[in-house]
Amino acid sequence: MSKEKRRRQALVYHAKPQPGKIKVVPTKPYSTQRDLALAYSPGVAEPCLEIEKNPEEVYRYTAKGNVVAVISNGTAVLGLGNIGPEASKPVMEGKSLLFKIFADIDGIDIELDTEDVDKFVETVKTIAPTFGGINLEDIKAPEAFEIERRLKEELDIPVMHDDQHGTAIISAAALLNALELAKKKIEKVKIVISGAGAAAVSCSRLYKAFGAKAENMVMLDSKGVIRSDREKLSSQKEEFATDRKINTLEEAMKDADVFIGLSIANIVSPKMLKSMAKNPIVFAMANPDPEIEYDLACKTRDDIIMATGRSDHPNQVNNVLGFPFIFRGSLDVRATKINEDMKMAAVRALADLTKEPVPEQVNITYDTTRLAFGKDYIIPKPFDPRLITTIPPAVAKAAMESGVAKAPIKDWDAYVEGLHQRSGNDNKIVRLLHNRAKVNPKRIVFAEAELLDVLKAAQIVHDEGIAKPILLGNRTTIERLKKELDFDADVPIIDPRSPETKEIRTKYAQKLWEARKRKGETEYSARINMGKRNYFGSMMLMEGDADGMISGYSRSYPKVLKPVFEVLGKATGVTRAATVNIMITQRGPLFLADTSVNIDPNAEELAEIALMTANVASTFGFDPVVALLSYANFGSSQHPHARKVREAVRILHEQHPELVIDGEIQTDFALNQELCHNNFPFSKLAGKKVNALVFPNLEAANITYKLLKGLNNADSIGPIMLGLRKSAHILQLGASVEEMVNMAAVAVIDAQEREKRKKAKSAK
Repeated sequence: MSKEKRRRQALVYHAKPQPGKIKVVPTKPYSTQRDLALAYSPGVAEPCLEIEKNPEEVYRYTAKGNVVAVISNGTAVLGLGNIGPEASKPVMEGKSLLFKIFADIDGIDIELDTEDVDKFVETVKTIAPTFGGINLEDIKAPEAFEIERRLKEELDIPVMHDDQHGTAIISAAALLNALELAKKKIEKVKIVISGAGAAAVSCSRLYKAFGAKAENMVMLDSKGVIRSDREKLSSQKEEFATDRKINTLEEAMKDADVFIGLSIANIVSPKMLKSMAKNPIVFAMANPDPEIEYDLACKTRDDIIMATGRSDHPNQVNNVLGFPFIFRGSLDVRATKINEDMKMAAVRALADLTKEPVPEQVNITYDTTRLAFGKDYIIPKPFDPRLITTIPPAVAKAAMESGVAKAPIKDWDAYVEGLHQRSGNDNKIVRLLHNRAKVNPKRIVFAEAELLDVLKAAQIVHDEGIAKPILLGNRTTIERLKKELDFDADVPIIDPRSPETKEIRTKYAQKLWEARKRKGETEYSARINMGKRNYFGSMMLMEGDADGMISGYSRSYPKVLKPVFEVLGKATGVTRAATVNIMITQRGPLFLADTSVNIDPNAEELAEIALMTANVASTFGFDPVVALLSYANFGSSQHPHARKVREAVRILHEQHPELVIDGEIQTDFALNQELCHNNFPFSKLAGKKVNALVFPNLEAANITYKLLKGLNNADSIGPIMLGLRKSAHILQLGASVEEMVNMAAVAVIDAQEREKRKKAKSAK
């Protein structure tokens, strides 16, 4: 993607449909006069009076305990430098967004128009009663050190400059694990730090806290090695000045065990890398381009253990592994500060988590058979759902043990369960889909590519590396629209009706006729059908000329379903194809089936649909908990509609006793764990969080799915087609660009899974 195109997309993203990335939403009812009287005058006086008597009650009656201020003056914005407070606001809004999606913390961005340390500190102190914590961001050194030091001393709420400590915490966890793999002791290793800013100083201090020796550390700034005989050193640089008579990075790297890069791109040469000690540890964390390219470093030294700041290489040092969860634990015990004990606890928790078995959801996301502790996995992945239940408890316990927790946790099981429910855990499915598709993008046919929105979706999946689009439609129209969109990538354009496709069209027509000549197809009708995009696209899949297809944006579902079914047919062993929609709800993703195909399935068909639904949930990394829905609960009605569902459950229990599937059950009981457990303790669903709903018929499923989408603005992924021989998925009429992008990712993942099964079968 060109820089100009990325620029325009970024500007549109931040400007529309409404400016910015965050907003405030109510947490209490407000629909009646009574609600408003309690929310404001006169009812609001009561909590005010309670807080006046005891200021600590502010945590009971207001949102203070879950609100963090993200504060900057814009003097050291990553990659941009001193751009000022207004220009830094998009970055601070982005940080607030990460707080919310990863740890359910309400981040409020505040930009201060001052570079004066005294004014900055005084302003933050003045507004501090509003917040439960202060996250300092993008403040240049050395002022950042003084600002943080004073605020930590003068405030009684957690304060952390994430640029310093976030990188330090994540890299320290990676370093401990890398040293273990290299069989080296932190007390003995020689460490080179390229960079002398806030992050570099904080990293070095934290490494010392874990045992690194100052005499074994060499720090460099833009002038070279920071030596003790250099004049006019800041107090921070004096702390890491070396007595060694060396001046350059090349000299410092000789026989070094560890390189920590927090500087600029491409300053480490292969020659320098070769001069390092055995099993060198290299953390090249400059962004977007590291101090030495990952592939070059690994090619130069096969014994290297390497980390970068990039997501497209193993071992990404990403601050999102730290700051949301460190503040989560700090807020939950009302810590008065984030001290060294708490930071070190976060480091150990991250390091230890890396050595535990990785959830299948994470393996699936990163398209690996099994992530395991080793050279390519020395820190957890950002999408690991265990982070929120691992880091905050460790931080909270350290706060309690070090005496800075004002509200100690007593019931740890309840606390961890509460963390499970935080929105930062389950609602990552769209990011997971895209990330997984990018690992091994497939050729996806866009059968209606001459329509503007479809082409926009194809452009996004290409630019983001989600899929390799193949555009079907009129070449002249597609090329004209590509120019309008500045879609200048060289992607295949195929017009099924053009003379240039006559040969392949004839081949496809012959194949179709041979497959369907006893099902009413004639040679003439096969030739006519091959001029139609959905027939042509489906045949591309059958012949291996593409890996997947999406269609249906401009046509009704049945009209697209017919050619797809005729060409592709059902997979071996499948008696009924079906569809699943994934609804992105506040309680997490819900898999709904069958939303588009089977009008009134019988018990056997319903059981097959439920089994396929469980399988698709597993494919996307979730342990399926499936409820077969009805208007009745467990035998309360003898109507045939209820008996059908009951019989489907009997079949499933008999043939697949290992699965958590039950019914017939009403929707409210299925979705309410406590209600289900209290009334039906015998059910497999009792006490479980249901994540898949199988409806008794198409009418119920389709109405429910569209009702959720229309009334609650719930995002939907689907319909995901199940049971076909190839990865073809039919969109709902008028699907949005975003929905088409998501479905393209689904088509890629579907194709990836089919490829894996084929390879596994061939290997047997």
